[in-house]
Amino acid sequence: MSTGKDIVLVVDDRPANRYTIVHALKRAGFETMEADTGKEALDLAKQVPAVILLDVKLPDILGYEVCRRLKSNPRTSHIPVLQLSAAFLDNESRVYALESGADAYLTQPVEPNVLIATVKSLIKVHEAESLAKLSAKQWQATFDALSEGVAVLDEAGTIQRCNRAMSDLLERTYSEIEGRSLSELMQECFGIQVSELGSSQLQEASSGARYFQTRLEPVFLDSIQSGSIFVLADISQQKLAEHAALQNERLAATGRMAHTIAHEINNPLEAITNLLFLLKSATPGSKEAVSYLASAEDELVRVSRIARQILSFHRESDTPIELNLPELIENALALNNRSIQEKNLQVSREWDADLSVRGFPAQMRQVFSNLLRNAIEASFEGGRIRIKISSCTIHHSGPQRAVRVTVADCGVGIPERNREKIFNAFFTTKELKGTGIGLWLSSSIIQEHRGRIQVRSRIEPGHSGTCISILLPAE
Repeated sequence: MSTGKDIVLVVDDRPANRYTIVHALKRAGFETMEADTGKEALDLAKQVPAVILLDVKLPDILGYEVCRRLKSNPRTSHIPVLQLSAAFLDNESRVYALESGADAYLTQPVEPNVLIATVKSLIKVHEAESLAKLSAKQWQATFDALSEGVAVLDEAGTIQRCNRAMSDLLERTYSEIEGRSLSELMQECFGIQVSELGSSQLQEASSGARYFQTRLEPVFLDSIQSGSIFVLADISQQKLAEHAALQNERLAATGRMAHTIAHEINNPLEAITNLLFLLKSATPGSKEAVSYLASAEDELVRVSRIARQILSFHRESDTPIELNLPELIENALALNNRSIQEKNLQVSREWDADLSVRGFPAQMRQVFSNLLRNAIEASFEGGRIRIKISSCTIHHSGPQRAVRVTVADCGVGIPERNREKIFNAFFTTKELKGTGIGLWLSSSIIQEHRGRIQVRSRIEPGHSGTCISILLPAE
């Protein structure tokens, strides 16, 4: 008997009763085992039958006690027990049997069809319970296998259950997490308010050298919120990778800048060298000498201006300051001037000088330089780049005055399949020439300035181009 399925153990010390019950069970398709004492019943129960039919009045041990022992043994506790009795017919006996662990109680004589129906019902209930336990174990195993910390909350925001990852990430035991208010726990661990966590909204938090991402998802039952799921993910490695990518992009920008510096400063230095050579042959104090000196001075002023622009490119303030957007854009244009000249591009400027925003100048210079460089690389030879600064309105909690900075080109355009990916880290269509960091970094900087970045693009021949707009809250 390798399985207890469809096998019924019949325990009764009276052979006639056993015969009647066994006969009815076999006619219904069940296999049977028989025992006439409580001790024998406990031994046969180790073979794990589907159901045990247990008479109350046995010669050695009362059926109540046999049932109690079966239910206290982990190996047999799940087996349904149907107690039968011809002597104990009152309700008190029925209650006592059920309190001893019996799953059902029938008095004898019992109709065969009632007996068979009860046995089948007990088997169905047991199978359903077993399936529910298996599903619960599978769910718990899956729950604990998740690398993200997950907590189940009730409608009041109290943590009802959490997985192993949540315990590990917060470095707290289950008992220190479950039963607590999520608001209190997040304030204690990260100093953030749960009210700041909107529906499905991601938020970052930190603890020491570790970084986390949090999300709160509402759970609805019949259109009524019945609780929430809180998700906590460790993004420390992602932050380290982003920091390394940022450093690489800055190094790449420094390399491009060095190339620009060499080209931009070399021209005035060559002019100064030629002017000094001519000055040697000129008569001291003559108009010709004075003209040469004036021209040399102009070239030195040009070198000084280029040097200031370069120094300001990475100079950063500790706090947000009022930004002169036209000046920042001119600086970015100056550093990309050689590329503009090589493609013979026309750059049009349209802006309102009265518009201003607050922010970090070095970061915004980097954003404008990234956008301009992309526009230059995408443009056809002899093309046109349009830069415009205008006023607009953005909506956060309500309408807010803002400034729009637009950089538009008439280049190749961006295919629709790539438009949603261009702000993803490491996504590039430039093969080995691109890092996939520029637009991702620009988008991150704009978000830190509480702004938005929008993209429109076409790839139809003769009408192609890309327009990228940055929206920043105005003063």
